[in-house]
Amino acid sequence: MDKKEMQAVDALRFLSTDMIQKANSGHPGVAIDAAPMAYGLWEKVMNFNPEDAEWLNRDRFVLSAGHGSSLLYSLLYFNNFGLTIDDLKEFRQLGSKTPGHPEVGHTAGVDATTGPLSQGLAMSVGMAMAEKHLGAMYNKPGFPVIDHYTYTIIGDGDLMEGLSEEAINLAGDKGLSKLIVLYDSNDVSLDGPLDLSTNEDEKKRVEAAGWDYFKVADGNTDVDAIIDVIRQAQKTEKPSLIEIKTTIGYGSPEAGTNAVHGSALGEENVAKMREFFNWNLSPFDFTDEIHKFFEDAVADKKPAYQKWSQMFKEYADKYPAEAKQLTTKTLDVDNLTTKYQPGDNIANRVASQDILQELAKDNPEFWGGAADLASSNKTYLADDGNFTKDNPAGRNVFFGVREFGMGAAVNGMNLHGGNRAFGSTFFVFTDYLRASVRLAAIMNLPSIFIGSHDSIAVGEDGPTHEPIEQLTSFRAMPNLNVIRPADANETLSAWKLIGKTTDRPTMLVTSRQKLPVLKETVGAPVEKGAYVVSDSEKSTPDGIIIAAGSEVSLAIEAKKILAKDGQDVRVVSMPSMNLFNEQTASYQESILPSTVTKRLAVEMGASMSWYQYVGLHGKVMGIDTFGKSGKGPEVIKDFGFTPQGVVDQFNTL
Repeated sequence: MDKKEMQAVDALRFLSTDMIQKANSGHPGVAIDAAPMAYGLWEKVMNFNPEDAEWLNRDRFVLSAGHGSSLLYSLLYFNNFGLTIDDLKEFRQLGSKTPGHPEVGHTAGVDATTGPLSQGLAMSVGMAMAEKHLGAMYNKPGFPVIDHYTYTIIGDGDLMEGLSEEAINLAGDKGLSKLIVLYDSNDVSLDGPLDLSTNEDEKKRVEAAGWDYFKVADGNTDVDAIIDVIRQAQKTEKPSLIEIKTTIGYGSPEAGTNAVHGSALGEENVAKMREFFNWNLSPFDFTDEIHKFFEDAVADKKPAYQKWSQMFKEYADKYPAEAKQLTTKTLDVDNLTTKYQPGDNIANRVASQDILQELAKDNPEFWGGAADLASSNKTYLADDGNFTKDNPAGRNVFFGVREFGMGAAVNGMNLHGGNRAFGSTFFVFTDYLRASVRLAAIMNLPSIFIGSHDSIAVGEDGPTHEPIEQLTSFRAMPNLNVIRPADANETLSAWKLIGKTTDRPTMLVTSRQKLPVLKETVGAPVEKGAYVVSDSEKSTPDGIIIAAGSEVSLAIEAKKILAKDGQDVRVVSMPSMNLFNEQTASYQESILPSTVTKRLAVEMGASMSWYQYVGLHGKVMGIDTFGKSGKGPEVIKDFGFTPQGVVDQFNTL
């Protein structure tokens, strides 16, 4: 690359640095040293169209090292994604389009919200899985409508996180040959030199997991070498890691040290950096020649977009159903039913499994899997094959014992678009994927997480496998639908809601043990969060028992006993607290009238989240210790969760 074009690379460096300096906040080190690889990738290799930032077949890019966000915003500015110089001057300021870490949906051109290290890498794996799967599902002869690469820039910190091991192994096992990872290898982390904490051989590591490995010795200046190696990686049959050796904060006085990792360089150091690069332009000022390098690169990409757009029009004419599935965000839930009738006894995980089969038949874009627990979670799609390196059209993903890797990959699959993905595990083990659920909630992403074995009814496996605090902790997470259905009917209603939800993730919590199917729950309005499942005959009940999940049937049995004692109570099923809290005040009052202060909440889990509904005069029948090992029914009885036990607690009010 000639010296004139290197000005464009340096423009990325200085725009990123100027943003951070003006904000007096940010991470200049990676933004400076990764500029050459970012320029080579974006301007010479990647396919995208800034006028259609969500083009289905664009190459995906994830800045896993999300603290280098100023570099991404510089790329978006020069590539005409709509950011202005004024936007860049508001870097890290309240309400700006350029927040401290990239946020999908907030800034055009950002493909994933990143910052928690390694989640970007793992989401890239999910994106590449989606590309491979959708290509196998939807491409037709002469119509390669899904055919693109997924790229990510990672740093040393990403590879130190345990999640990276799960993601790397998953990608290798699935043969994701169109996943290319650019590793900014600068040998420095926040606290100091990398050798303070790790001396791993990344080449041996990734090759052992089934990846190809490449190396660029001079990532500071040799853009041509970076481009050449990316082109080589495109031709392999494996995922690729390209280790690009750089100097953190290259060209600044404290280059190569952790001093340039996480704070503005300071005016004096920026001035010296300008001297190093012979950069004479003022902050936020760039020549027409520099802009033209980027504009020409964008123009060179347009023919590919135009060719694809014409092809997709023809594809939609010839294959309208497939085109609709690729572009529709909701699932078709109109035909969902449950075969179970009042009086039957069936575990919610089994009822959910039957619904999943129907959902899969009506929605070919629906797929997912489990963290080595499909047979226990009951999430296997019976007629749809396994997603493997050699059978990418399969719809069952064996994620292995990699809960976090699964959660992040599911997010990547859903971020890709054109599909709807789920992941499942035991509810107690959702602790291992909590961070990816949180990120899905931040991204307004409709990822589906299924946690089975929802209570102490797990039994003999004991306290390590019996969730206690998990419900309360997930209920505290903003923008997450937590749904714990009472029976097969509420499970059906939950899935209908999940299919229509487009702006947030769902945690569906199902039972291991069999539960009675109730006549009162037919057509249950789960979307309301709570409803009266069994009312009193009095206009003002003698009290209210609120329950969720398996405890709803228990509350109804307790109501019958109380009736014999002359107490006429209302039973409220509350499958989703957050959805109930989103209802109007009048609806909430109709379910939990403020005049009735005698209230008991019943759930085999931590009591904390229930106090908002029972008030100062009410009581929660919960479990605020860990569980016990023993036969499930005996453990339940030992904790007092029997009809008479509920009655006894109610009578203490």
